[in-house]
Amino acid sequence: MAASWLSIFLMLALSSIYCTVSHPSPDMWFQGLFPPRVCLANARTNTFYGIMFDAGSTGTRIHIYTFVQKNPEQPPELEGEIFESVKPGLSAYVDQPEKGAETVKGLLKMAKEAVPCSHWKETPVVLKATAGLRLLPEPKAQALLSEVREVFEKSPFLVPNNSVSIMDGSSEGVLAWITVNFLTGQLYSQNQMTVGTLDLGGASTQITFLPRSEETLEQTPVDFVTSFEMFNSTYTLYTHSYLGFGLKAARLATLGALEMKVVNGQMFRSSCLPKRLEAEWHFGGVRYQYGGNKEGETGFEPCYSEVVKVVQGKLHQPDEIRRRSFYAFSYYYDRAVDTDLIDYEKGGVLEVRDFERKAKEVCDNMDRYTSASPFLCMDLSYITALLKEGFGFGDNTLLQLTKKVNNIETSWALGATFHLLQSLGLSH
Repeated sequence: MAASWLSIFLMLALSSIYCTVSHPSPDMWFQGLFPPRVCLANARTNTFYGIMFDAGSTGTRIHIYTFVQKNPEQPPELEGEIFESVKPGLSAYVDQPEKGAETVKGLLKMAKEAVPCSHWKETPVVLKATAGLRLLPEPKAQALLSEVREVFEKSPFLVPNNSVSIMDGSSEGVLAWITVNFLTGQLYSQNQMTVGTLDLGGASTQITFLPRSEETLEQTPVDFVTSFEMFNSTYTLYTHSYLGFGLKAARLATLGALEMKVVNGQMFRSSCLPKRLEAEWHFGGVRYQYGGNKEGETGFEPCYSEVVKVVQGKLHQPDEIRRRSFYAFSYYYDRAVDTDLIDYEKGGVLEVRDFERKAKEVCDNMDRYTSASPFLCMDLSYITALLKEGFGFGDNTLLQLTKKVNNIETSWALGATFHLLQSLGLSH
């Protein structure tokens, strides 16, 4: 009996020595026993994922959403989001589509790390391009999309039909509205006290809200009204996307360079820019040379007279918006942050007049803002003109500027993912 106990003791001692000598970290002794690509069941069965790429005019963004279906009779709950972006946007690779697709491929690696491999085959991946690609010639845009589609098809994820496409501008507005009102809890409200949304991108801008007045619907152009079903409810929205009225497209329009064939050496000037400025700017794969008016006036008044021509009389003005609250994001948010109107992390609430006040301050004191973007005066003046002369907002209209709600990006991507999951029968 003593001999057998001695044998057991010696075996335990030897195994302990083996772990200590052969494996400096005893906790890691099992490494090498399993193939490196073994996929453990590390995700709950009621958890599912969605991957949405936003191919904008200034950058490509990936949103990786995690959902939990706690009650099959109710919409899924959003558990979290992983977000990343790269610059420039796909449209910058107009003559190098393979290189453009490589930027998407890089972001897709993040999705493989974020989504458990046990869920890869059931996780849809979709890319929707916005105004940046809408402005490109059709053959060049399709060449870019074709390269991205090839990247998707080589990935382990679920690739639905029409997984890579150019999104209609009105859909962009509707999906952003769904995102904001879902995150703020308004889609579940019985009285439907929803908020409107304003999105200002590089090439286009959108306005979307749920009209409370029948008069608004009666006086609105037919193509500005859309109805859809989501979460067992029907919504009829006022929505429109204005292509060519995004912040960067507006710069070109103000400079007189929009839709113009640029000749080498051609200089575009504006009173919205510092007098001595001469520089280059790349947008949509085109190089522009721009500068200030050396001999003319500068400041808010001459600048505003230039930018107001871009929007005046060109946008529909529903009277109801003066009495409604709106969430504003993208470049509305960025320019407010750039000029300390709001905090970068927290966002804030502004009146329309606050943009005008800051535009006057910047434009009339350009020398004090030399470290900022040379377009800051022009951008703030354009935002002011767009809100007041374009959409018809009053000076005291309140705008909630935010980048995130409940730590989720306020973009159309979440709304698009909900729609995608519903169409695939992956959510209720």
